Amino acid sequence: MSAAGAYKIEDQRRMMRAKNYFAWQARMVKREIGKRVIEVGCGIGNLTGELLDREAVIALDADPACVDILRSRYPGVTALAREVGRDRIADLESFQPDSCLFVNVLEHIENERKAIADAREVLVDGGSIVLLVPAFRSLYGPIDKNLGHFRRYDRPAIHRLAASADLVVEKLRFVNVVGFFGWWTNSHFFKREAQSETQIEFFDGYIVPWVSRVEDVLHPPFGQSLFAVLRKR
Repeated sequence: MSAAGAYKIEDQRRMMRAKNYFAWQARMVKREIGKRVIEVGCGIGNLTGELLDREAVIALDADPACVDILRSRYPGVTALAREVGRDRIADLESFQPDSCLFVNVLEHIENERKAIADAREVLVDGGSIVLLVPAFRSLYGPIDKNLGHFRRYDRPAIHRLAASADLVVEKLRFVNVVGFFGWWTNSHFFKREAQSETQIEFFDGYIVPWVSRVEDVLHPPFGQSLFAVLRKR
């Protein structure tokens, strides 16, 4: 396993503690997806476990070690080692997927346009691509670098990405306003290279429960991430 792959698995094992955070992600995405879902960049399955009420989940990750861990956690999920944006995924059309998730994943893919275009091609008409991506290039720091992030995003970048694949931007908003300040502090003040377990537990236990409910009603003008729903015409 590469050093980057080992770091990714270690980070995802730390994030397993963030149960409220993944429940929040699940609430956001499950409002926008259908019954047959492709999850790109599934990792070790921290979000996958929230999707088991769907008719079918096809979980993809570039790292075979992650796929093996996910299969052991959720034997009923179809898990495949695929690097979206590089490997062919045209055969997934046979599953008739109506939704495709890139949750904290697209920033890891060098050829993002090919990844989105390939995902569009396997979706049924009217299907959705749901994105959760890191926002604001000014937040980029050592943690982003160690996680293998090629970029962070702004609103115009999402619109350009959608237009390149003939997708309609149905929803686009910032999320996690508190996380914006935490990520900036980690990146530019403490110069941290990884999120600590203490930070994760504090954020998940004390911040996520209330900020997630507030943001369901009041969408913030900025945040750590951008949430988008792109629709196939």
